[in-house]
Formats: sequence, structure tokens, C-alpha cells
Amino acid sequence: MNFIKALIKFVPIIILAGLMMSGQDALLAATIAAVAAVIVAKLTEKISFKECMDAAMDSVKNIIVALFILMFAYAMASAFMTTGVGASVVNIALSLGITARTVAVVGLCVTGILSVATGTSWGTFAACAPIFLWLVHIVDPNCIDTGSLLLTTCAIAGGACFGDNIGLISDTTIVSSGIQGVEVVDRIRSQGVWSVICLILAAIVFFVAGTVMGLPNEAVSATNVLDSVPQSALDYLAEERPEAIDLLDQVQNGVALYMIVPLILVIGLAIAGLNTFGCIGSGIVSAYVLGLFAGTTSLYPILSTADGVDSGLQDYLNMCMSGFADAGGWVIIMMMWVAAFGGIMGRMKAFEPLANLIVKVSHNVRQLMFCNGILCLAGNAILSDEMAQIVTVGPIIKEITEENVEAETDEDMYKLKLRNATFGDAMGVFGSQLIPWHVYLGFYVGIAANVYPLFKFSNVDFIKFNFMAMIAVASILLLTITGLDRIIPLFGLPKEPAVRLKKKTDKENIA
Repeated sequence: MNFIKALIKFVPIIILAGLMMSGQDALLAATIAAVAAVIVAKLTEKISFKECMDAAMDSVKNIIVALFILMFAYAMASAFMTTGVGASVVNIALSLGITARTVAVVGLCVTGILSVATGTSWGTFAACAPIFLWLVHIVDPNCIDTGSLLLTTCAIAGGACFGDNIGLISDTTIVSSGIQGVEVVDRIRSQGVWSVICLILAAIVFFVAGTVMGLPNEAVSATNVLDSVPQSALDYLAEERPEAIDLLDQVQNGVALYMIVPLILVIGLAIAGLNTFGCIGSGIVSAYVLGLFAGTTSLYPILSTADGVDSGLQDYLNMCMSGFADAGGWVIIMMMWVAAFGGIMGRMKAFEPLANLIVKVSHNVRQLMFCNGILCLAGNAILSDEMAQIVTVGPIIKEITEENVEAETDEDMYKLKLRNATFGDAMGVFGSQLIPWHVYLGFYVGIAANVYPLFKFSNVDFIKFNFMAMIAVASILLLTITGLDRIIPLFGLPKEPAVRLKKKTDKENIA
């Protein structure tokens, strides 16, 4: 009977995954799955509708800050596209000889650095998507057909997650560390070398992939960039995303190189310890102020002789408001439904059978920790939200470890807690890049479609070449189960019998 009940609790997951894989809109899929979760919770655990709603609202509260970051991120993406920030980066990159074969590697490294500085993968992707998606279009006008568009898209998506997993100001880093009772600085120090190795390996794989795919390796000039865009596409952009036209015009006609300063400012302030809102806000404000000197923005409304359209501070504010609206029109609502779904699933303890199974099948500490990692990944797939997974599964793997492992020293137990914190964050952030129905990918699709509407992105497109996520998830699991993590400085788990399972100790005592 208990087995049947456990299976029934997974019905909402099957519904969510099935709807998403069939091509159903994520918003409708999450809504239907949440309703199914309420029904299942009532049938299996006798949980009232009010209790389900309370659990759903508590889960949504956990991502409120992220939703506000998302709105600011959309606004910053528009600002960087229209004021010349994106164009300055593109022109500098072109002057350095970046080609279709190397643009993905550069995108990975830039987003990796920026995400560490800002602590947000969403904000990083939003800031860099308008830059690199058009940069790859410029160096390879046939990027959709050659595959370089998706290669670069996956590179900046994976790179954006790098800092979200190891950044001092990252919300997932802070929350996952807090749940396990470890210091953020200790977490970063313990996994730092492993994280950098993953980034380097990913960069190598992206370069090899670009070479194997036979992508163009010739540097190009920005002089005739608009000639590479079909007129029908330009008409579409003018209607759906006029900021993209601004960016392309600025690339072709040139823009002051100091317009890269807002991007540098965002990174610098983040390193100095300013919060995410301050960092993104500084990018929006500085882009407008420097644009006054570069001629890409204006203080007072003026009449443009080109198209007769008024511009000025009010237009800039309207553009930012449109960014808020773009984020709230679909993505935010969808994310709230997914979070609500996760809260209900957590309330009915859908993971409890998995936790019991972990303890039963593990014969040593390494196997237990490996299973903790798998549970985090499974929880992320089930809840479709990395923060929901961290706050739901985090306490579970903490209890599994503390209740079933004994250590000779507090330091040894602390190392296990550090690994659990890394599991929660890495399987949440990087794991999200490998789950087709995940809310993370829904956000990325929304951003990419807004800044590069010439291609219809899907969630699966962000998985095909996401080598950063593949390497991070696979390596941490393999290193944990094999014990090879000890060859990476500060990353190794303590050996047995310094740590051992309590059930093993009990058996030895009986013998």
C-alpha cells in the first residue's frame, strides 16, 4: 500500500513532464500539474485545500526576490541593446579577431566572470544574450543553419550558471550553504578548484565542437552587418524588437568604445559587494548617462529627422517599463505556478520514499553522498525550480547525512556538509540546464526570443550543446562515487573509517 501511495505522489510529475515534452506551454503545464498535485495531496495525505495553498504560497515567497531580479534583468537587456553597450562589446570583439569558431568560448568565459561578479545567472544571461547572439550572427550570418547560434547560446547559458554556483552574492550559494550550516566562504574555497577545472574543460570542448562543426574561422568587418540580415527579418525586428535594430545600427556605424563601461561597472560593483539590484540598476542608469555623451540617448525629447519619433528620458523610462512588462507577461507567472507546484509536492512529502531508499541501498559514506547528489538532481527535475529543490531537498539530505553518518572529528562532518551544499546548488543550477521542462530554461527561452527573434528557441535547444552543465553534473557525481575527488585540492571527502555509516558500526558491535 505504501508503495502504491508513493507512486501516486509522482503522478503530478508525470503529468508535468508529459505536457512539457509534448510541446505544451510551460504555463499551462505547470498550472495543470499544480491542480493535479492538490488532488493527489488530498487523496494520499488528507491535506486540505487551504494547507496546499499555504504550502504553494510559501514556495512562491522563496522566489519573490528572483522575480524582481528577472524584471530588472529584462530592462537591462533592453538598455544594453539600445544605448550602445552591446554594440561596443561586439565591435571590440570583432577588432580582436573573434570568429564563429571562437565566439562560444569567449561567451562562456565572459558570462562566467560576470556571473561571479553579479551572483545571478538570470541577470548575466539577460545582459549577455543581446551581445553574443548578435555577435555570432555577425561573424556567421548562416549561424542558424551551421549550428553556431545554438552553440553560442548554450555557452552563455552554461557560463551564466558558473557564478550562480560559486558566487559570494549568489542567492542559491547563500541559501544552499545556510541550509547545510556551512559558511559561504568555506563552500567557495572547497569547490573553487573543481569549478574552475569544469570551466576550462568546457571551454576546450566548445572550441573543439566549433572546429569539428567546421564553423567559419575568418574574422569579419562590421561595416556591412545589416547586409547580412534579410529585409524581412529587419521588418520583423522593427516590429517585435526595435532595440535589436538599434544594436545592429550601432555596430555598423560605430559607437563610442567607452559605452562598455556600464558592463564593467556592473562587474566592479558586484566585486565590491553591492547587491544584485544595485549592480543591475547601475548598469541601467550608467548606460543612459554615458549614452548622453555617446549620442545614443538624450535628456529632452527631440525630433529625429530620420523617422520623426520623439526620444528622451521618458522614452528610456518607457523602454525600461516595457522590460518589466515583458518579464511579467509570461515568464514570471509561469515561474510562480512552478514554484507553487513544488511547494505542494514538498508538503505531501513526495521525496520521503527516495530518502528511505538512499539509506537502504548505501553501503558506505561515499555511496550515501552520491545518492544525495542524485536526489538533488531528481528533486530539481520533479520541482522544476532550483530554489524549490534547494529548500525542499536540502533539509532532507542534511538529515540523511546527520542521522546515518558518524565522524571522528567535527571537521570531517563539516566536509560532508560542504559537499551537500555543493550538491544542492550545482544540481540545482547546472542540473536545470539538462531538464527540458525546467523553469530555468523557460526563462532563457524568453530572453533569447526577445533579443534574437529570428529563431524560434525551445527549451531543448539549451541542452544540446550545454557542455558546461554536462561536465559539472557528471564530474561531481563521478568524483564523489569513485573517490577521485581527493586529487582536487580541498575537494576530497574524508576517507573511511574517519567517517562511516552508523548501521555498519551497529553491525560490527553486534558481531
